[in-house]
Amino acid sequence: MNKAKSKDSKLVNTAKSALKALAFPFFSIIVSIFVAVFFVMWAKGYSILQYFSALGDLFGLIYKGGFGNPRVTFVTVSEVTPLIFTGVANAVAFKCGLFNIGVAGQFILGMLAAAFVGTIPGLNPVIHILLIILAGSVAGGLWGAIPGYLKAKVGTHEVINTIMMNYISMALANFFILRTSFGVAGKSSTATIQESAQLPRFVSGSGANISIFLAIAVAIFIFWLLWKTTVGYEIRAVGINPHAAEYGGINVAKNTILAMVISGAIAGIGGATQIAGVLHNVKDFMALPSYGFDGIAVALLAKSNPVGCIASALLFGTLNSSARTLQLNGIPKDIVYLIQAIIITFVATDYIVKYFSEKRKKGAITNE
Repeated sequence: MNKAKSKDSKLVNTAKSALKALAFPFFSIIVSIFVAVFFVMWAKGYSILQYFSALGDLFGLIYKGGFGNPRVTFVTVSEVTPLIFTGVANAVAFKCGLFNIGVAGQFILGMLAAAFVGTIPGLNPVIHILLIILAGSVAGGLWGAIPGYLKAKVGTHEVINTIMMNYISMALANFFILRTSFGVAGKSSTATIQESAQLPRFVSGSGANISIFLAIAVAIFIFWLLWKTTVGYEIRAVGINPHAAEYGGINVAKNTILAMVISGAIAGIGGATQIAGVLHNVKDFMALPSYGFDGIAVALLAKSNPVGCIASALLFGTLNSSARTLQLNGIPKDIVYLIQAIIITFVATDYIVKYFSEKRKKGAITNE
């Protein structure tokens, strides 16, 4: 009887903590939409009394632009897929108390590795695709290991290192594409990968492909890794309090490097599937892929929960794919960025409030 009560109490507490964790992200989404409606009213010339009409327009157009017909639905799927990968990659780093700004660079290295492996002729399609995914994960993981090692062994901040490595990765990719025989002369891109290396698409002419299932599987696997294994426990312990973790016998340096390797590997897989499923070659980079930075927002909104990143990526992917529809209907596409910015601001505020709250508690305990 006592065991049953204890189990019920545990479930109730888990449910309460889950709802508490979800409350602020939902609140931030509601506030962002509330504010965005005023800009819709301004763009469409509505009066203040037509607020709910403007709200209906905003929701209707976002839905129409994201899921209004099969074509735009597949566009949304192709937007969501890389966001899941980069969101989960950032979530792993966050859980270890790290800020991996280098996800974009790791994504690029995954793309480059996939383009290399994808041009190998004569391979079985299953083996070829597995090799592409493996190559992407290795390239991204190694690129993530460098700032992880420097953080763990030298003490240099991972934010500075990963920012610099983003631009190094972009310059490295451009060197291979523009200055070596790997690139196609006169095209500023690599050769198209072999058909055996291409992931099956849902419909022809669309970038949506089966890598969405891989992204979801990776998110679920990382959730299991972080919450159900010793490895995940140690990574989370280091993120919560590295000094206490070290006192408890956990190797902080090892877990710092490991978290960055896992984070980079996931980003690399995202880049590899982008080549195998969507682009089929790598063009020279004029700027860093936005997916790496959008992944930070995805992870923040999901409270660094890998499974939560699926829903968070769906929201951001839908907003991104609906931008054109909004613009065609007289609403600036910047509304999308406004909504995203307000969500990030509110979620970041929650982290800041928690930080100072915990600091105050520690100060109170020390004074006692």
